[in-house]
Amino acid sequence: MISFTKNINKKKEVDIVNDVLEECILAYPVSSFVISLYKQYMQRGSLSKKQLQGLHSKASKIKNIQQNKLATLEAIIKKMPTRNKSELPENKPMFEKDESVGGIITTILTKYPHHKRVLFLRSKYENNDLLSAIEIGELKKFEKILK
Repeated sequence: MISFTKNINKKKEVDIVNDVLEECILAYPVSSFVISLYKQYMQRGSLSKKQLQGLHSKASKIKNIQQNKLATLEAIIKKMPTRNKSELPENKPMFEKDESVGGIITTILTKYPHHKRVLFLRSKYENNDLLSAIEIGELKKFEKILK
């Protein structure tokens, strides 16, 4: 029998982000930003686009960093998608007052300013409480009686 064996030669991939992070740590050993980026990269294995942009700006200030590493980091950043947050919709009031009901209430109260039921319904209307169909029917009935 012939057995086929595969030669698994795993190439160790070049990790530009790790290289740039290590050079930044050597250049800025007390920078909390670089240290936190390094810890996050070691834990998660990746950084967000904004974090990589911050790393690039920090690394570009180092005098003796290889320009090809910076160019590769910049290419990685450009390759990543840009996520934009959509704008919030305009705030609309949850309840819109029915102006016809308000008009009926004012016409009744001009004629009978101490009508208790209509005063109660006016307070509900002004507090943006919903008036039921029965209550609106009562107001319309009061208005018909007035005419």
